[in-house]
Amino acid sequence: MGLLDKFFGGKVDYPPLPAGNEALAQLDEMKAPLEELAHKVHDHLEVVPAEHEAFVFLGKPPKNFGIAWIHDGKVTGLKEFAEEHHLTQVEVGKMIVRLGEAYQHASETPRYSAEFGGKQMVVIPSQGLEQEMHQIMANTLH
Repeated sequence: MGLLDKFFGGKVDYPPLPAGNEALAQLDEMKAPLEELAHKVHDHLEVVPAEHEAFVFLGKPPKNFGIAWIHDGKVTGLKEFAEEHHLTQVEVGKMIVRLGEAYQHASETPRYSAEFGGKQMVVIPSQGLEQEMHQIMANTLH
């Protein structure tokens, strides 16, 4: 991917997630909620698979994005997450900034494509990014 594509939003075609990849098995476990999200959200989606859950960047990370968390067979959006944990606008804003930074930290991680619900998604199989996102969410709650 060229640097200009990154800044000017050129569409990048990533290779398909290889069969037998651990990330593919993790995503298959999340298939129903991922498909539900694909049908609801018309924006660009980037998925960070994890064990028994997944994080999804919606939009154009690292600057202009939302986040969804797939766990326990359901999708929790940022708004629901904030309400559920009684987070202030400031706490949510700080969390979004840190999640954007985490996304940038993983900028060199190979990316792949996968289709769910008829929608192409970018898959970022990065244990480091997943752990950093967990840490950010945990720190926001404490």
